[in-house]
Amino acid sequence: MKLVGFARNGFRHIGALEGETVRDLGTARQFFADTHAGLAADGGEIFAVDDVELAPAVPETSRIFCVGINYRSHAGESKELAGIEEPKLPMIFGRWQQTLVVDGTPVPLPPNEGLDWEVELAAVIGETIWQADEQTALKHVLGYAAFNDLSARKKQLATPQFTVGKNADFSGPISPVITSDELGDVVSNPGLRVTTHVNGQLMQDGNTRDLIHSVERIIAYITDTLTLQPGDVIATGTPGGIGAGRKPPVLLGDGDVVLVTVENVGSVQNPIVKRT
Repeated sequence: MKLVGFARNGFRHIGALEGETVRDLGTARQFFADTHAGLAADGGEIFAVDDVELAPAVPETSRIFCVGINYRSHAGESKELAGIEEPKLPMIFGRWQQTLVVDGTPVPLPPNEGLDWEVELAAVIGETIWQADEQTALKHVLGYAAFNDLSARKKQLATPQFTVGKNADFSGPISPVITSDELGDVVSNPGLRVTTHVNGQLMQDGNTRDLIHSVERIIAYITDTLTLQPGDVIATGTPGGIGAGRKPPVLLGDGDVVLVTVENVGSVQNPIVKRT
């Protein structure tokens, strides 16, 4: 099943994507209160996909846990840029749900700097998890989305703390569709191709089998300290090929269009615009 977020009567809803139509499964708050019941629900008003306003397919209360330096192909450029060694444990930082946007939403440039692209596989949690077992952690994943961790790179690298550089306004494009079909071990073996295109030019080309820390390991690591809630998002990191790592560096500017794609999961494309 593919799930899609959309706005209706001032509320965020979750729907089942069925061909060119969306079947309403209720508000995001209702759906994520019991995702098993939500997935099994019959009925629901049906809309044409073209007639709904797409929205992130997570509740407004979701938390976004991002994993830094989690591809071996990215570790070298990260060491050169920030002096950070390949992490022995998942390096977690937070994003706010308010940064999430969907396909087609213009992303404004922060003053005095460009943005950098980061294609990522995002896992959406489907149920409350505490002290997950690594061997069974994937059972708690509702589905996956494509995510672009657009970064205000100058701010990010200015200090050891990532928060401001990773939370620029509207800088978290996420595909409005969650692929809830069980991908299982495919994420690690044989893996999923992840790519970034800027103005049609391929900039990143990686595969999730290159992940340093697997999705299940990340879930187990996080939940040994805090409880994950339904609708929380784990952005699993980006491969090599970021703009700041190029020689010379390349950052997104006004008029650029960036597309990130995760094989068998989805894509999200956004124009970059000057802030007015």
